[in-house]
Amino acid sequence: MNCANKIKAALTELPGVESVDVNTEQANLQGTFAPLAAIDAISQLGYEAGYQYQLPLAGLSCCKCVRKVKEALDSQPEIFSSDVSKTELTATGTLPEAKLIELIESLGFTVPSDNTEQPAVTPTTYELSLSGLSCGKCVAKVEALFKEHADIDSFSVAKTHASVKTSLAQAEVIGLIESVGFSAAPASKSTTSDKAETVSGKATTDVPHDKGEMSDNESASLQFILSGMTCASCVSSVEKAILSVPGVSSTSVNLAERTALVSGNAPSNEIIQAVEDAGYQAELSEDELTRRQRQQAQNEKVYRQHIKNAYIALAVGGPLMAWGVFGGSMMIASRADQIGWGVVGIITLVLLATVGKHFFVNAWKAFKHHRATMDTLVALGTGAAWLYSTFVVLVPDLLPMQARHVYFEASAMILGLITLGHALEARARSRTSKALEQLMDLQPQTAIIVDNGEEREVPLADVRTGMVLRLHPGAKVPVDGTILEGQSYIDESMLTGEPIPANKKTGDTLHAGTINQHGSLLFTAEKIGRDTMLARIIDLVRQAQSSKPALARLADTISAIFVPAVMIIAIVTAMIWYYFGPDPSSVYMLVTATTVLIIACPCALGLATPMSVTVGVGRAAEYGVLIRNAEALQIAADVDTVVLDKTGTLTEGKPALVSSNCYNSFNKGQLLTLAVSLEQGSEHPLATAIVNAAKAEALSLEPQLNFQAQPGYGISGEVLGHTVLLGNQKLMAQHQIDIDQAQQATDSASEQGATPIYVAVDGLLAGLLAVSDPIRHDSVAAIKRLKNMGLDVIMLTGDVPATANAIAKQAGIEHVIAGVLPDGKASEVEKIQAQGKRVAMVGDGINDAPALAQADIGIAMGSGSDVAIESAQLTLVRHSLHGVPDALQLSRATLRNMKQNLFGAFVYNTLGIPVAAGILFPFTGALLSPVVAGAAMALSSITVVSNANRLRLFKPDGEERQTVKSHSQPQTEN
Repeated sequence: MNCANKIKAALTELPGVESVDVNTEQANLQGTFAPLAAIDAISQLGYEAGYQYQLPLAGLSCCKCVRKVKEALDSQPEIFSSDVSKTELTATGTLPEAKLIELIESLGFTVPSDNTEQPAVTPTTYELSLSGLSCGKCVAKVEALFKEHADIDSFSVAKTHASVKTSLAQAEVIGLIESVGFSAAPASKSTTSDKAETVSGKATTDVPHDKGEMSDNESASLQFILSGMTCASCVSSVEKAILSVPGVSSTSVNLAERTALVSGNAPSNEIIQAVEDAGYQAELSEDELTRRQRQQAQNEKVYRQHIKNAYIALAVGGPLMAWGVFGGSMMIASRADQIGWGVVGIITLVLLATVGKHFFVNAWKAFKHHRATMDTLVALGTGAAWLYSTFVVLVPDLLPMQARHVYFEASAMILGLITLGHALEARARSRTSKALEQLMDLQPQTAIIVDNGEEREVPLADVRTGMVLRLHPGAKVPVDGTILEGQSYIDESMLTGEPIPANKKTGDTLHAGTINQHGSLLFTAEKIGRDTMLARIIDLVRQAQSSKPALARLADTISAIFVPAVMIIAIVTAMIWYYFGPDPSSVYMLVTATTVLIIACPCALGLATPMSVTVGVGRAAEYGVLIRNAEALQIAADVDTVVLDKTGTLTEGKPALVSSNCYNSFNKGQLLTLAVSLEQGSEHPLATAIVNAAKAEALSLEPQLNFQAQPGYGISGEVLGHTVLLGNQKLMAQHQIDIDQAQQATDSASEQGATPIYVAVDGLLAGLLAVSDPIRHDSVAAIKRLKNMGLDVIMLTGDVPATANAIAKQAGIEHVIAGVLPDGKASEVEKIQAQGKRVAMVGDGINDAPALAQADIGIAMGSGSDVAIESAQLTLVRHSLHGVPDALQLSRATLRNMKQNLFGAFVYNTLGIPVAAGILFPFTGALLSPVVAGAAMALSSITVVSNANRLRLFKPDGEERQTVKSHSQPQTEN
């Protein structure tokens, strides 16, 4: 009680204190005193004092929210202790309560007042960018979560975007999404404003021009070039450091590329500082060209440095090893031996301090951050060998004669071999992004602008939207734009895969990277920089190469505990040999522990999946297959059923009117005039066929009124005072139109694979138009390839069964689902999935959006449009069904390559560690040399890198097809 009395006496003397009650745990004061003065008075007596807080909390929806608040409190030096739940906070400290409340509210949560009634909260609509949702099941999982929450009024969820109307705080909604394993962040302004242009809910996210100073409501992707990483443990450390930065929603670190792709709204300088605080280096990559140049320079510098160091180390270690192999004594038996090996020890020390310096520096950085990496193992192994050998040289008399063996050659050779492995790995790594480099080579670095009739060549960075540019024959298109003057043939094979150049004239669109064959063109720049089609394709490939499949996350989880586990194994091995091994036990202890440390380096484990993903995604891009992320790559490899849309997928998507039949006194001219007048302005392919037929007849368009479209049925309206219906049999039945007289013509059209379109005027059947969409020339061969792969092929269409079956028969498809409305396609896909099938849905990326989202893998057929690229997990830039088997075969090959690499890495470490620990010693009487372990470790990394690069040689089966090349003329590849 003396302590309590001392505190009470000190507090009583404070100005404004009226009464004091003190016990061993707390002090209760009354009066008008300053609380901080009371805390200072207690502290001056040598005791710890602080406020005791007990605050209600609101907005915490999951354990992640609780952990977020807890971590924020633990980071405050003025908070001594804290206990946090979803509804309450209890803590002690010297931080004023007002500031504590400010801290909690800055995290997105609230502290309700106990004595005031809370006002009703008005529901707010939040636009969120999502990541981690790879299929329709992921979307359904988030939707189910929102449905179950009473405070969420309405919502709309897609794979990359969510719109949520709720009375919850935005942080609470994000917490809910994160609680089911996905990531969310406030959507950028561009995302919300462009939401109408999204397909299947997939919104685009624009990167701000000033990447270093992003505002709070902007979310973007930044890419950083990293250095200092050596293994999977380093990857884990860098990812944790980046994710700790406020504003970062997700990150993916690629060991093979030495890059980090960061999503969120955190300033780049804070991300760089976090990486440097973790013991590594980072720099912002402003654009792909800069990144490529910096990485090439970095790889070349690393290669030259490593190869020089390897030669130096091997030049020292090689003769020493040869001395021992060919009978030279490596024992300390005399004063001369001490002097001679002492000189060798000094030379080896210089080697460790120069050639091996980075191993020890990085190991020390890792130690300061409470982690262990590959460098830790190398530093411990080589350092232990040198220290033991130096101890033998200095005081040999303290050891028995058998233990006076030196291992300076092991330190030198291990450094040489591992450094040589790093050099070869750096050289091989520079080849992994060859496909991405070819894409970047397609865009020229200059453009010719026309200003007041004068032409001048300027760097591409100086081109602005609205400028008029000149395109000479043989030149590459620098930016996306529209032709103002001229006509020419443009080689668009890099986008469409079509070897025949496209005829372009005034009003047509040009895409960056395509090549002008003949004429001179004037065009207006409309999309520049990262907005061009080529830049978007490059971004998509880059993001996919930086993403991680489930296999990679498994490897990361293992790597996080692998190095510490190896260190424990090395210690246990050393103890067993020291206490139970034969004499000289100290020598056996050193050899086995060092060998375990060296052979267990997880370089190969860290490189196994990112190398395969990088090469596989790049190779797919060469075949015109754009893969959104590595997760999609892994899912696509397991697909067993392919569902194909008909129009625009199996067929050309360019229907033509092949026949017309007139009834009830109408003639062909009247029929087409009424039909085309009603269809004018429609973008439906069938409408285009009717419009083209009317143009060929030189028929005039008449005004229309009360136009209505019924998806899956047809259209209606008024033309020249007549009520006109145009559509399928269901539309006629809905309006009770008698179509019996057209039955024979309908059957004939359907048997030929044409779509019958009925035209009714004022309640009477006026005619039947037969529109045929010819099957693509390569669809039959592509479907045959799919069947040869063991896949079940299904055609899903809204067309009538007779027409659908006719087209399916031509294509070689036995299973047809016809007469399905657009909103019913998703449920049909769901029914197929319910049978245990893994489904890939192939459609045009727009009309089939719900089905694409529902399928395990959505594959969008496209001709290089912005919408097509954003519409599915896999996008086929060239409009050919051959892209589907190409994509699936490449996915299978990449997944197989990943498994080979992971198997090799796991087996290498699984077998290598026991052998290094001496498990074969009772049978062979010999231990594995640390030098051999160093060579094996280096070889394992080289093997993984080389195996991944084999994917660059992979060629899908079938006929020769176009691949993306940086040359001026189209090329084919087997």
